[in-house]
Amino acid sequence: MTPKQFLVVSADAALATDLAWQLHREGHDVRHYVEADSDRDIGAGFVTRSEDWRADADWADVVVFDDIWVGDEIGTGAAAEELRERGTAVVGGTPNTDRLEEDRGYAMDVLESQGVNTVDHRVFHDFGAAIEFVEANPAAYVVKPLGEVQNVKRLLYVGDEDDGSDVVDVLRAYEKAWGHRMKGFQLQRKVEGVEVAICGFFDGNSFVDQVNFNFEHKKLFPGNVGPSTGEMGTSMFWSGRNKLFGETLGKLEGWLADEGYVGSIDVNCIVNDSGIYPLEFTPRFGYPTIALQEESFESPTGEFFYDLAHGNDPDLDVHQGFQVAVRVVLPPFPFDDEQTYDENSRNAAVVFETDSREGYHLEDTKRVDGQWRAAGESGMPLVVTGKGETMQAAREQCYDRVDAVAMPNMYYRDDIGERWVDGDGDRLQAWGYLGPA
Repeated sequence: MTPKQFLVVSADAALATDLAWQLHREGHDVRHYVEADSDRDIGAGFVTRSEDWRADADWADVVVFDDIWVGDEIGTGAAAEELRERGTAVVGGTPNTDRLEEDRGYAMDVLESQGVNTVDHRVFHDFGAAIEFVEANPAAYVVKPLGEVQNVKRLLYVGDEDDGSDVVDVLRAYEKAWGHRMKGFQLQRKVEGVEVAICGFFDGNSFVDQVNFNFEHKKLFPGNVGPSTGEMGTSMFWSGRNKLFGETLGKLEGWLADEGYVGSIDVNCIVNDSGIYPLEFTPRFGYPTIALQEESFESPTGEFFYDLAHGNDPDLDVHQGFQVAVRVVLPPFPFDDEQTYDENSRNAAVVFETDSREGYHLEDTKRVDGQWRAAGESGMPLVVTGKGETMQAAREQCYDRVDAVAMPNMYYRDDIGERWVDGDGDRLQAWGYLGPA
């Protein structure tokens, strides 16, 4: 296709730098707007910065929003809707699709209205009422904050005790430490099984035929131990509209069309031999999921997103094996400690022991005189990816690439993709979820 003009908008943190860089490398004219002062150097030396995204929106053939947040409030869906009404092609949500992530109770209501089974859940705005509920209905629960505080990933708590006593203790502690910020929270009944996210790209009318199935690794340490992070790595594969899709996102196709949604949307689920239980939505790109999806695209990324935004029934060719992404991080990730970051990580050089940059993706990265360096303040400079005909082959390629990176104090999980190899794939197959819908 002829080169197009893409405006990538980070109305809060800089998340889609790698996507902007990929579009640039394909020959498109790209501008990237970053709102957060702390993230202004992210992407410097890789992509052109936009100083005013609203002014640049008229210049763009496609505007891409990377998240739902505008500071502490949801809002990019409203901005995307406004641009569409002006005739601008947009990859982004609507106020209602933003709400799917911000308001978990609303999300469950939408799922139920479209005939999707959901796990037992209840939203609370009062800690005392929640504690009374757990004590009256003893079971293992998951505590999921609502609103902007849900971005503090370590506040997600998965209960272990069958009587809910640990959840009661956690709620009492949260009330003291976070009650001033936590506008509410959802209690979900804990369900055991395989955790899998079903992800599709929607063009305003229908889903693209290729469906992505990904497996998140949110805990900091191997073996799923330690504090929750945004994400430490992802494994995935692509397939058609199988049973997992048909019983979840497939049932939302009409609702999303009525909304005019355009972009990536996924629903994270627990699956077992009894059923599929949706947990939460990501009505936007996932991170580092989008970097791994880019790596597996065999169609040009720019052409795909241009057609998606214009409702052109886009074709998408993807790698048909398996893919693995590992997030390489620096201290104090996943915590905020300016002194630790300044002493150990700020401006850290990313040194490659290979001339190839295939499989290396930007996160909080800048380029200074040709040298990749850590940028921002979060300690997430790099995502490394690999792919192969089997999950093990994808793991081996990914970790071979990780081994070719040298950064003082870097750390990462070395078990991304092992859950599939160790039995998750066999269980999904045995339960009949991977065949045709």
